[in-house]
Amino acid sequence: MAGGIPLSTSRRRLLAGESGWKGLVRNRRIFAIAIFASLGGLLYGYNQGVFSGVLGMNNFDTRMASVVNDPTKKGWFVSILELGAWFGVLITGYWADKLSRKYTIELAVVVFCIGVIVQTAAKGPQSIYGGRFVTGMGVGSLSMAVPLYNAELAPPEVRGSLVALQQLAITFGIMISFWIDYGTNFIGGSGSTQSEAAWRIPLALQLVPALILGAGILFMPFSPRWLINQGRDDEALAVLSKARGLSSDDELVQIEFLEIKAQFLFEKEISTVKFPDYQDGSFGSNVKLTFFSYLSLLTNPTLFRRILVGTLTMFFQQWTGVNAILYYAPSIFANLGLAGGNTTDLLATGVVGIAMFLATIPAVIYVDQVGRKPVLVSGAFLMGACHLIVAVLTGLYHDSWSRYSHPAGWAASALVWVFAMAFGYSWGPCAWVIVAEIFPLSVRGKGLSIAASSNWMNNFIVGQVTPDMITHLGFGTFVFFGVFSLMGGFFIMFFVPETKGVTLEEMEEVFGVTGQNLAVEDAQRLDAIHRRIGLVTDEAPLEVKGKFDE
Repeated sequence: MAGGIPLSTSRRRLLAGESGWKGLVRNRRIFAIAIFASLGGLLYGYNQGVFSGVLGMNNFDTRMASVVNDPTKKGWFVSILELGAWFGVLITGYWADKLSRKYTIELAVVVFCIGVIVQTAAKGPQSIYGGRFVTGMGVGSLSMAVPLYNAELAPPEVRGSLVALQQLAITFGIMISFWIDYGTNFIGGSGSTQSEAAWRIPLALQLVPALILGAGILFMPFSPRWLINQGRDDEALAVLSKARGLSSDDELVQIEFLEIKAQFLFEKEISTVKFPDYQDGSFGSNVKLTFFSYLSLLTNPTLFRRILVGTLTMFFQQWTGVNAILYYAPSIFANLGLAGGNTTDLLATGVVGIAMFLATIPAVIYVDQVGRKPVLVSGAFLMGACHLIVAVLTGLYHDSWSRYSHPAGWAASALVWVFAMAFGYSWGPCAWVIVAEIFPLSVRGKGLSIAASSNWMNNFIVGQVTPDMITHLGFGTFVFFGVFSLMGGFFIMFFVPETKGVTLEEMEEVFGVTGQNLAVEDAQRLDAIHRRIGLVTDEAPLEVKGKFDE
């Protein structure tokens, strides 16, 4: 950086210590806050999984027969939550800046709880439709606000581990939802005598972690970055000091505070240079600033390529069929001929949750060593192979395996479990890693919001069409998702560069320089700000000590 030594990458590293789990232990206050905030991830995962078991319960099917027995309406039953989540994601960015990160989480929890209450008290399909859309708004908002809050509180050396924690919370929520469904399915019996409590309880249980999160987040600190954006520098410094367990004049706290301040000044200067006519702070100017910022993602060729990489990565993540498996697993296992009726179908579905959760653990540990592309490509090809083999087994044996434990049915079920493991170690965590690191600093939030909206919109479409596909295509459903899984692997192989270990300055070269080198310009501007506020010095590294004692 023009010969200067950035304290943010030299002195702070000497002071901060190790990363990974050892770093989490050292930063135990932030670790505890992140664990608590990750209840939002648990809600997201639980909500993804719980409805699949409810759909297969006898009492729910009887009460909601007009919808459950119609494949198209059943698809809307499931996918309307994703439509709400898509809308929630799109508006979260505004409210996170306006209200703060933690109050946005609080608002999302309130919306989520309203939707859950409507579903739990439902007397007919209309309440399920409305409740799931409102719940989806809360889930979508949480899926973006919680990682944002955690990332802005975390010191850089443990930020990756906290992202892993969020993903583990999601898969844990999916896992426990399947087993809660399995347990409540026996209330009153699993047949015609089944009680309404069998499906109302698992829906209502979502309120427990939601209320805990909603009450507890009020006592959590504000994001220090949001405080600085509001001009509340003294409060931001106090939050950092308490979070790190150090005094406010400690060198490490001072460096981190100045890093956050530098990023705020950077974004402010970028906006001033690009849009000098819209800096008066009025509502109209703010709307125009937002519009032109998003427009730049489409008009600049190198940024547009990154938008394509981000949105298509999320497209292929959903069209692997993972949420078709999660939402309709009991129906799928029933069609694969498992013996034992609905109880066995739910039991087999519970194994899906365990497989995905366990497979996520090594993924978040080794992805930085192995790289993004090998993990994503291998996962895509393994998922594709599982789909296609299940399609072959279904095509050959579906007329003979009936409900009596045909070996081919168990083999097909085992392949569904392998599929869940393949997704857990690859496209589950790594797709989000890709979209989070490919954009330059000045447009990263906006680029990520577009990629996230692609995730939820495609999630919605998959949930909508899967029941009709199962009814009309049969084993062709597995062929369809298998082909898309393989296409996703080839897409990553040929069109997505490896981003492991690539710096912001190098990312522009990775994606190809077209016109202005935005990453380099961003780096130069940020370097100038660092020098202005004292984060960069031309002194030797050992002479830096004491700079903040002046």
